[in-house]
Amino acid sequence: MQVVATAGHVDHGKSTLVRALTGMEPDRWAEERRRGMTIDLGFAWRTMPSGERLAFVDVPGHERFVTNMLAGVGPVPAVMIVVAADEGWKPQSAEHLAAIDALGVRHGVLVVTRSDLADPSPALRQARTRIDRSSLRNVENVTVSATTGEGLDGLVAALDRLAARLPVPDPGAAVRLWIDRAFTIDGSGTVVTGTLPAGTVRQGDELLLGDRPVRVRAIESLKEGTEAVSGVARIAVNLRGVDRADVGRGMALITPGRWTVTGCVDVRIGSAESSGRLAREMILHVGSAAVAVRLRPLGPDTARLTLNTPLPLHVGDRALLRDPGRRIVAGVSVLDVRPPPLTRRGAGAARARELSAWPDRPGGELLLRRHGVLRPADLEVMGCAPPPEAVRLGAGWVADPAHWESLRERLTSELTRHAAAHPLAPGIPLEAARLRLGLPSRQLVAELAQPPLRMEGGRVYGPSSDPGLPGPVAEALGRLRLHLRVKPFVAPDTDHLAELGLTGRVLAAAVRAGAVFQPAEGIVLLPGADRQAAAILATLPQPFTASQARTALRTSRRVVIPLLEHLDRCGYTERANEHRTIR
Repeated sequence: MQVVATAGHVDHGKSTLVRALTGMEPDRWAEERRRGMTIDLGFAWRTMPSGERLAFVDVPGHERFVTNMLAGVGPVPAVMIVVAADEGWKPQSAEHLAAIDALGVRHGVLVVTRSDLADPSPALRQARTRIDRSSLRNVENVTVSATTGEGLDGLVAALDRLAARLPVPDPGAAVRLWIDRAFTIDGSGTVVTGTLPAGTVRQGDELLLGDRPVRVRAIESLKEGTEAVSGVARIAVNLRGVDRADVGRGMALITPGRWTVTGCVDVRIGSAESSGRLAREMILHVGSAAVAVRLRPLGPDTARLTLNTPLPLHVGDRALLRDPGRRIVAGVSVLDVRPPPLTRRGAGAARARELSAWPDRPGGELLLRRHGVLRPADLEVMGCAPPPEAVRLGAGWVADPAHWESLRERLTSELTRHAAAHPLAPGIPLEAARLRLGLPSRQLVAELAQPPLRMEGGRVYGPSSDPGLPGPVAEALGRLRLHLRVKPFVAPDTDHLAELGLTGRVLAAAVRAGAVFQPAEGIVLLPGADRQAAAILATLPQPFTASQARTALRTSRRVVIPLLEHLDRCGYTERANEHRTIR
């Protein structure tokens, strides 16, 4: 299936033409048929000679209903722009063409109607002159009379050729169905309709409506029930888990985890001349949505938009900015759906310079360069895939090669400066390193800490730092070993520790490095002293008292009591009242 929207001035015969092509009445409301004017969107379809099914979205032409017109044109890949031979090019013809051009629609057909009422050549020349300056410059043109039927066969053939030229979308793409109608069917519940541009909707799928999960109960396409539909298609979806009052035009059904729902985007404005004239408060039209936005100019053709209502977007999305009061229309291309904050002086100008080099549809290499490090899923929700040159990291991360190398250099510099300023603690804790580098995960710091950098004990060390024994610590430990060489359990008192140089940060560094054994505050022995004590106490008659242990270890009560309590905690000894037994 393919979908085509109509466009053109009010009362130029768009609905009459659709009726003649399909035999169906596109005007759904009695008021529309009474007044002979389309007010809201209409829908009809037919099978083409090639067997292709072609659906039509008939849009209103009156200036008061431009928002409805944009809701119909927004999601479709092609248009049928209609001009009456007896009236020629009109203001709404120009406004509709400006909207189509702004949205970047390149496929369509120009139809001059009412050829039975006037010579179609002047109207065709007028329309062709304007269309050839737009995105529709290469479309076919046909003259018809819906009343007499003259030219209808040629139009059907032109539409069949148009359908064959339209690109075939990816059935595996992420679903984004912009809702253009919502209603209730007795016994079924809430039903929504829209144009599915790509992807596949299946019965039983769980989709998101805003932030609410909903289940697809049933699907229809062109009034026929089906279990699955792939874009492009007009579909009606019966939803479970949502009330009709909670659904409206401009909302979207999306595949969970495949879109960035954002309230702030950076965009390129299609016309550099118009960007200076745009108001700061505008309406953004994308799909069937119309959302108020605040515009902050960045450069000659770039701006930041803050949306009143977040929308599911990808980079490369085409949208339209409209100022209803002044009838200014400007097309925009979404460049970044997760733009950086602009807080520093000159940040806006710097951002404009960066964006000036970006294409209208940025790829994964540009977004990864901007963010530095991302998960592949982060790129997917922005509408991109990881570039082939990305650095593949553990735990599912990818990095821009230049950014990753700069991070390694920064980490090395940080470690070198830290070791010089803190010789007793030359390593940086993992979390501190993560914060200094602005990384989202400690695992990334571990990935960076490759030789000559290294990790040990939850800290990262530079290429020249010794994580075990900084110079002052090694010297103090040498003096401690001399003191304990003959009597290994005579722990130096506070004054003696100060003489040895084992206080404050030196002692803390020695404890961190496992270079001393400290059973209690103020008691400092050599590593393994507890095991050595247990071996000596095992030679005593069992059980034994603390006094007997003090004598056997040739130490003081100040040392033996915390040493025995440590042995109890570690399971070397078992205490019963005042006696202990080696286990």
